[in-house]
Amino acid sequence: MNTENSQAQMRKGVLELCILAILAKEDSYVPNIIDKLKTSSLIVVEGTIYPLMTRLKNDGFLTYNWAESTSGPPRKYYKLTARGKTLLKDLKKSWEELVDSVGNIIQS
Repeated sequence: MNTENSQAQMRKGVLELCILAILAKEDSYVPNIIDKLKTSSLIVVEGTIYPLMTRLKNDGFLTYNWAESTSGPPRKYYKLTARGKTLLKDLKKSWEELVDSVGNIIQS
């Protein structure tokens, strides 16, 4: 069994939850989201994030606006919608239940 592959799959499984949690704290653009994920040891690349952001936007969980930048082109800042906040709440509950369930199993 490839441990690195298993670890990568677990990270991918929680990526949506982590992105929504980051955006619940403040509107953000993708490079900033990636930096926050990396700071928490969730290494991801733009090629993974952008399709996920597009899907979340198309599903009505995110919206965005353009903001001028002093250090380059305008930036697309993403923001949670009301539906996104509800999704985050539901995913947090699911995450907590999963952590409890797995914890019970691996501690037995």
